[in-house]
Amino acid sequence: MPGPHKTKRTRTLRNRRESPSGHDAADYLSTRIMAKAQNSAEVPVSIRYRRGQSYPPRVFLGVSFMSVDDRPTLSAPDDDPWLWLEEIEGVRALDFVERQNCLTLEKFGGAAFQRDRDILAAIYDRPDNIPYVGQSGGLLHNTWKDAEHPRGIWRRTTLDEFRKATPTWETILDVDQFAASEAEDWLLHGTASRPGYTRVMLSLSRGGSDAVTLREFDLDTKSFVADGFTLPEAKSGLDWLDADTLLLSSAHGEGMATSSGYSRTVRVWRRGEPVDQAQVILETTADHIAMSGMADDTGPAPRVWIVDQIEFFNHAIWLRDAAGTTTKFDLPTGIWPQAHGDWFAMKLRKDWTVQGRTYATDTVLGISLSAFLAGSRDFAVVFEPGPRRALQGLFWAGGKLVLSILDELRPSFEICTPSAAGWHRETLPGLPKIGVVDIWPLDRHPSESNGDLLANVQDPLTPPSLLLIARGVASPTVLKQAPKTFTADGLVVTQHEAISIDGERIPYVQTGPAGETGDAPVYMSAYGGFAHAVKPYYNPSLGKLWLERGGTIVQANLRGGGEFGTRWHDAGRLAGKKLSHDDFAAVAADLVRRGVTQPKRIAAQGGSNGGILITKMLVRYPERFGALFCTIPLIDMRRYTKLLAGASWIAEYGDPDEPEEWEWLKTYSAYHNVKAGQSYPQIPIATTRRDDRVHPGHARKMAAKLQAMGYEAWFYEPEAGGHGYGKDNKERAGFEVIGFRFLKDRIGWKDGEV
Repeated sequence: MPGPHKTKRTRTLRNRRESPSGHDAADYLSTRIMAKAQNSAEVPVSIRYRRGQSYPPRVFLGVSFMSVDDRPTLSAPDDDPWLWLEEIEGVRALDFVERQNCLTLEKFGGAAFQRDRDILAAIYDRPDNIPYVGQSGGLLHNTWKDAEHPRGIWRRTTLDEFRKATPTWETILDVDQFAASEAEDWLLHGTASRPGYTRVMLSLSRGGSDAVTLREFDLDTKSFVADGFTLPEAKSGLDWLDADTLLLSSAHGEGMATSSGYSRTVRVWRRGEPVDQAQVILETTADHIAMSGMADDTGPAPRVWIVDQIEFFNHAIWLRDAAGTTTKFDLPTGIWPQAHGDWFAMKLRKDWTVQGRTYATDTVLGISLSAFLAGSRDFAVVFEPGPRRALQGLFWAGGKLVLSILDELRPSFEICTPSAAGWHRETLPGLPKIGVVDIWPLDRHPSESNGDLLANVQDPLTPPSLLLIARGVASPTVLKQAPKTFTADGLVVTQHEAISIDGERIPYVQTGPAGETGDAPVYMSAYGGFAHAVKPYYNPSLGKLWLERGGTIVQANLRGGGEFGTRWHDAGRLAGKKLSHDDFAAVAADLVRRGVTQPKRIAAQGGSNGGILITKMLVRYPERFGALFCTIPLIDMRRYTKLLAGASWIAEYGDPDEPEEWEWLKTYSAYHNVKAGQSYPQIPIATTRRDDRVHPGHARKMAAKLQAMGYEAWFYEPEAGGHGYGKDNKERAGFEVIGFRFLKDRIGWKDGEV
């Protein structure tokens, strides 16, 4: 589930859309807190549910349940017998979790579980995995995890050294040693630096949560600054204005949080000053999602961009100049903006008419920033969309605008150089027809960038290659090649389309053995939300434990995603979310129609936003699946806005407190549609206690309700992991293997079966 939507002007090393991880979109506030580089490709977030076997009604694992008839109404939304499970650290709730964990591990643990967990952990810990990097101050930085450093080490090297097969790294911070010294569950969430400074701000997460503690760190001494900037745990972001001043966007402090739990203000925090006395330069109302700011030193004088995120897809933009004058931009609120020097570019979310000219949705416009501020609206059209051609992202590097595009799901990139005479365009050649290409700037700071780019190229059967594109598109060089982690002999990747309930064509990518048996063990996944485009990444865990052992994997591109632009996203959000779910069911049916498999052999997973998807399959299309698995899920659509960051997603789903919107929300709130005595596929539900984005109460309550109705509904909740699968590689591997073992068992598949 994404956090607050980025404005696309963010300077993170790479966001989730650009990363090699393939995770669902997990966008954070637009800040200079750098997203840490991962040292290995990660598995797309999955969600799986378990169901089907009978336990004695009203009692499970010693926990007695009342009769089940929770039908919350607008007048009594909290009339829910499982409400006590929303108390994350409640004694009764933790007793429930402990008992459930014991049962799940007893059932799916054991020697086979340990074997597969150790196989995956060894893959994630391999020394020859790619260390993804970003450059700052002329040095490459990376956060690396392995068996010896499960929490990670933050380290640096030179580009020349990085080119070697086994580079020499300088450790800046050993997170394991640091966590042990403070007896805290610390993970390094990110760093914020400024060119030429030896001090950085570290964001430290307890167990993977989005909320972080901020501390100042000295790169020269490799130690925390004793009297430096510090801020207690909160959802925060910051940037450096100068050596003694921070631009702070934080929910810490009385009245500083929005109803979504993010920062309501942008403050100027000076060294030695109590944070509650920091100057507020702009604030928003509590019903907006968040306020964020970032410094920009690419212009002739320092400036600050400030974003008021009104709701997930709409925000207002201000520019604060060096004199402290703040100017609100007269622009539509649904844009993706990017600025560099005297150039400004933006992607439109809706049609826009200005000075007698109309620009279509998803068009990218460019203009001189100084001319715009002087009143000009003479925009250049930098990108035009097509029916199945859509922009996925845009960023500046070395004064050039890089456009990431999907054209019939094929990746393409255009590099545009602005001038008074127009925009010169280059196209990156030689890209795959089925596969993934992610590109991001080598330099973390735009003011340091000379235009060098890093590219990550892969497909479901080809491990990632990290390329350096130096000052041009003609001759990229390979910096690193990830190892092959599974045997792909005899496997093929093909692309297909299913016809959904309303006639729309729904693409999907299938990877598995050539030829159809009619009985293939299939692993389906999808997302279908927040304009996030699902891409066919190389997946070490599915490759090793599913493909290599004879299975087939299918990844569907549902409406609600961003594969084909705004119209594709809008078709699958709000009341249209039902169509997104119909799309997934249509793909399952198409696999049977094509002779690939049969329903009882289809295992499906989905996570976060995909939790709605998978639980909808449970209650609406149970006959199309043999087993389901649900992780870190959103499920209760009546109370979701009241739980953690839930209010920030109203623009995607709707507001359950509005009667008209509750009418469509309740149709895909599986928590309110599940019924006793049905032939549901079997399902486990897994979450993490430190997920402070999607409340673990969603998963807890659904499992409890299913069990009380007499279904076999397994539940698993490790303590750490945040909105993910674990704080280290071994935890992550164990989380995944529980799901794989359940799914294989329930679709009747033995390893090695063809």
